[in-house]
Amino acid sequence: MTRRKKIYEGKAKILYEGPEPGTLIQYFKDDATAFNGEKKAQLEGKGVINNRISEYVMTRLNSIGVQNHFIRRLNLREQLIKEVEIIPLEVVVRNIAAGSIATRLGLTEGQPLPRSIIEFYYKEDKLNDPMVSEEHITAFNWAATQEIDDMMAMALRVNDYLSGLFSGVGITLVDFKIEFGRIYEGDFSRIILADEISPDSCRLWDAATNEKLDKDRFRRDLGNVIESYTEVARRLGIMKEMPTVIQGGVH
Repeated sequence: MTRRKKIYEGKAKILYEGPEPGTLIQYFKDDATAFNGEKKAQLEGKGVINNRISEYVMTRLNSIGVQNHFIRRLNLREQLIKEVEIIPLEVVVRNIAAGSIATRLGLTEGQPLPRSIIEFYYKEDKLNDPMVSEEHITAFNWAATQEIDDMMAMALRVNDYLSGLFSGVGITLVDFKIEFGRIYEGDFSRIILADEISPDSCRLWDAATNEKLDKDRFRRDLGNVIESYTEVARRLGIMKEMPTVIQGGVH
């Protein structure tokens, strides 16, 4: 087997050179990290579940016109994606107070927000991904005003769709983080959704009990991380396509 060229390695994924120009292979690792990498663990099967959930969500977003980098899943841990120029921002959409917004604004965790709120964070681990304003984004040329508008419109579209998708299987979408990239076509570029959508990047609570089914189980040492991720996959109806080693996680 020829050794593949590694393009980039992040905390949860590795990007390899793709089989054709303009493509990459995205590999989902079992590494779990929190607090910008200060807390680390290996959670067997996490990459398999996140690959499958992200495929499921990205495919459905594509079908409603939210263009994204996903092309197809290749195997248990890898998917073929379009190569994009990543915009160095994390776009967070919040529906319910949890995490940093609760701390910053003195809100009670679980308190519904007056409306969905979009926040931008500069992607830089050394700085702990600081929150930034639209003024910062345009001043430092991370994105143009029209690109910001496009990202916000797409983020709200994703929020509407995911809120309904998860609500239908008894899960509350508390908040989520997404990233965007540019695709160039001649002299023009357009913004598409990139990265992943999984329990690593969303806060997902059971609608009846508010039990956490996401990465907060790892952040807060609540245990049963893989079981909770598996439960999300089961409710979305994709458990039957999981390997049996993962299926044993939740009954």
